[in-house]
Amino acid sequence: MPAVNRTELTPLSFLERSALVYPGKTAIVDGDRRITYDRMAARTTRMANAMAASGLGPGDRVAFLCTNIPEMLIAHFAPALLGAVLVSVNVRLSPEEIRYILDHSGAKLLVGETHLLAGLAGIADRLATVSEIVGIDRTGAETGFPVTPFDEFLARGSDRPRPWEVDDEDRIIAINYTSGTTGRPKGVMFTHRGTYLNALGEIIHSRHSPDSVYLWTLPMFHCNGWCTTWGVTGIGGTHVCLPKVDPAEIWSLVDSEQVTHFNAAPTVLISLANAPEAHPFPRPVTITTAGAPPSPTIIEAMGNLGAEIVHMYGLTETYGPHTVCELQPGVPGMPVDERARFLARQGVSFIIAEPTRVVDDRMEDIPQDATALGEVVMRGNNVMKGYFDNPEATGEAFRGGYFHSGDIAVWHPDGYIDLRDRSKDIIISGGENISTIEVEKAIASHPAVLECAVIAVPHDRWGERPKAFVVRKAGRTASPHEIIDHVRDRIAAFKAPDEVEIVESLPKTSTGKIQKFVLRDREWKDHERRIN
Repeated sequence: MPAVNRTELTPLSFLERSALVYPGKTAIVDGDRRITYDRMAARTTRMANAMAASGLGPGDRVAFLCTNIPEMLIAHFAPALLGAVLVSVNVRLSPEEIRYILDHSGAKLLVGETHLLAGLAGIADRLATVSEIVGIDRTGAETGFPVTPFDEFLARGSDRPRPWEVDDEDRIIAINYTSGTTGRPKGVMFTHRGTYLNALGEIIHSRHSPDSVYLWTLPMFHCNGWCTTWGVTGIGGTHVCLPKVDPAEIWSLVDSEQVTHFNAAPTVLISLANAPEAHPFPRPVTITTAGAPPSPTIIEAMGNLGAEIVHMYGLTETYGPHTVCELQPGVPGMPVDERARFLARQGVSFIIAEPTRVVDDRMEDIPQDATALGEVVMRGNNVMKGYFDNPEATGEAFRGGYFHSGDIAVWHPDGYIDLRDRSKDIIISGGENISTIEVEKAIASHPAVLECAVIAVPHDRWGERPKAFVVRKAGRTASPHEIIDHVRDRIAAFKAPDEVEIVESLPKTSTGKIQKFVLRDREWKDHERRIN
């Protein structure tokens, strides 16, 4: 007898429900364009049927090279409705990097915006598995090679309904490729079950409701928008598309579209807080920040503008956010600077995940004394299925029955984790461990500092020492000597950088993470030890 008390979990059910409950409600805002939930569901069905008419079926990989546009949001449902797998490609990668991802994933179809596809002219005829390229023309750009217009592609489909369900919740719904800074990027496999549950975690911990108006400052291609693509849809909120991060445009949309939520890396928050357009939020706005440890300084700055900060932490391998700095009783009443320091912790596991641990080399828990250092390890519903077509890397990442993050943290007595560094970023100077994050927080508290990064550089006596790269705020001055003295007043003197280099900007990924390896490569170029 078929089970009546079990349904395979899939985020497809989120769109099915919202189309039923909120058919005429605005689901997507794209400039002057408005798409209701019933139209979003219909568009998803037609796209899935167009894929089927083009010869795609269950298990096939479909790649999208798009910014935060409605078609990219719908792509988080349409391939899955067919039983296919979405491969979201970072739009800032080089043509050769994109070619590798398309070939490695075995993508049969590539859909992209024509201005982005134009950059692939040199490799379009060398793709091993892609049989058709479909172009979405929003700018009138020419690709330089044949593409199928998106409307022509959609016309192949029909409105024939498909069931919003899967026969196995452990099927792969998406493959997301890591940045590949230490070698070839790895394809992280997300399942229907994992995305469903992590999307629920996002709804809960980012405090979404049907009244949410969510601004897409975070790339949808990055960990599927931290699963918010599915989460905001599930709760029946409104997605406001933003193809490019522009502080002035963000502030404008916050006001004009009555935005209540957005997600952003700390570097994006820094640009917002220091933009000429910055002003107190006209309504309660919840900002979820992750991607890199935020400094208490930027948390305090955004809080002073009226934002509610939710600090999360995770990796691509954990569907995006895995932990959240939950507010404890008494935290809201703390002095502002003390509350900001608390909110800078990475916190505890999502409600849908198993407890996060911090362990030593023997996989034993370190003391919860806020001093001992260990590696953050995770397991549970929102840990990847594995790396696509890479069993060796999967086995290494899952050694000891946990996913190894490579992040170093202390464990507080209250059970909250607090990152100190990536394992490769810890500076070992004369036998002493120095956390670059701790040094960066001290530098960031200087009123003239906009952004900073600290790395290890070679030293004849101590092996290596900290060096800081600092971007100053517009119109503000601070000498390297003043910044070093500022740090020495706040943390142990031996942790202070020996050198501060004033720079115009810092190298970053498309999601706003500072690329320390670029800085390290330069500093270690003529030395034996070179960390990547």
